[in-house]
Amino acid sequence: MKPYLLALGAGLIVGVVYSLLNVRSPAPPVIALIGLLGILAGEQIVPIAKRMVGGEGLSLGWLKSECGDHLFGALPARDRKETEAGPGRTAS
Repeated sequence: MKPYLLALGAGLIVGVVYSLLNVRSPAPPVIALIGLLGILAGEQIVPIAKRMVGGEGLSLGWLKSECGDHLFGALPARDRKETEAGPGRTAS
């Protein structure tokens, strides 16, 4: 989660600097980003439809393994030491 927050923070800082300099951002407009989200979601329809037409059921495990990583990318995982110590604490 930390890399995502750092990326968001860096983006906000750059956005403020662009605004102060009266420069237009080279980033695509929001409508383009929504279109990209639609493309990613649409790519998942074909494997789901194939599975359903083949008579196989959809399970949460299959959806996570086949669709989750592609749609959301590799999400950050917690370090094993951090998980054992509890949230906000480190193992000694």
